[in-house]
Amino acid sequence: MNMTVERGSGISLWRQIEETLAGEISRKLLRERLPNETDLAARFGVNRHTIRRAVQALEARGLVRIEQGRGTFVQEEFIDYKLGKRSRFSHSLEKQHLAGTSQVQRSREAVPRDEVCAMLQVAAGTPVLQVDALDVVDGRVIGVCTQYFPLPRFHGFDVIYKACGSVATALGQMDITEYSRKLSRISTRLPEAECAQQLGQPKSQPILYVESVYVDAGGVPIEYGITRFAGDAVQLLFEPEAI
Repeated sequence: MNMTVERGSGISLWRQIEETLAGEISRKLLRERLPNETDLAARFGVNRHTIRRAVQALEARGLVRIEQGRGTFVQEEFIDYKLGKRSRFSHSLEKQHLAGTSQVQRSREAVPRDEVCAMLQVAAGTPVLQVDALDVVDGRVIGVCTQYFPLPRFHGFDVIYKACGSVATALGQMDITEYSRKLSRISTRLPEAECAQQLGQPKSQPILYVESVYVDAGGVPIEYGITRFAGDAVQLLFEPEAI
């Protein structure tokens, strides 16, 4: 539907367009992906620069997200990630009836930095299994993961993990059914270029940087993981009685 803006009203054209689109988003008339700049420019009878400024204002309000190379999308509700003692991200997705999977990108035996060894309670210089994966929810990458598992206990774990797409499921297949979160450390920071590209966001947009240590029933560390979550997609929930 073509729609003209009111010129000479004292309200800038881009602001009128911003408010029109914001209203359509709130009324659920606009869902998922916004029309491209050319189509919106034709609809409102303005140039693409005016449309771009209106869309940037919507992004600043948190109503849309701009994914490089893909387009502009209406911002969905945040995914709740409960940092409980026995919960993982996959458990939070299941409770919210969201389709999620972890896609292993690469894995290797590596000698990590001393901090990683300390988290896993192994001697500095000890080789571990490093797995790099992407957390994908409903087709969107929302997390970039680097996970470390002690060796030799986890030899072959990456093959199982890649096949099932879930650390929790892979642990179960290795007869590790009882485990808990020993540590969570959360910070915000700007992503590195590769991470920003994988998340489909600009490098200037902060991410949630979540570090976690899991231990087995005997208190022995089984995983130290770092997940870089898209800050516009995930919110963290703390429930003290469950931590």
